[in-house]
Amino acid sequence: MKNVKIEVKNILTQYLEQNNMRKTVERFAVLDAAYSFGSFFTIEELDDLLMRKSFPVSRATLYNSLKLFQTLQLVVCHRLYDGTKYEATFIHHSNCHQICTMCGKVTEVDSRKISEAVDNTRFKRFRIESFSLYVYGTCSSCQAKMTRERNRKTKDKSVSKRVNIKQNKK
Repeated sequence: MKNVKIEVKNILTQYLEQNNMRKTVERFAVLDAAYSFGSFFTIEELDDLLMRKSFPVSRATLYNSLKLFQTLQLVVCHRLYDGTKYEATFIHHSNCHQICTMCGKVTEVDSRKISEAVDNTRFKRFRIESFSLYVYGTCSSCQAKMTRERNRKTKDKSVSKRVNIKQNKK
């Protein structure tokens, strides 16, 4: 991970120099913080992390930095049903994710067949750089929770019926 952080900082430095942009401490702090997350993060989580590191930055700086990092393909923006999340993706430029519609849990899926299918697809007048695929469903934890809830309701109904039958016999 340390090598990745060095590499992405070098990419940012090179881009800023080539485009005569300022190399601000804030931009590099935001980049470092973004690459500190193990997975998805929100703008609020990024802001909280920078605050904990005693390096607060403005919301404008966060949004502008993330927009720049997206341009450089160092960060990907995911617009999910529960809000916008970001992901530091220097190594993985193609992403497949499964998203639970009950709890919102997002898990990256390693699917070589999907990647190969996209890579082998011929696009007209278009050069693909990366892709994201979202598969929505219900995770096993939520499925188990729903099954327990259904079983509990069924059990409660059968107990209620037995009580009613006993009361009617009296």
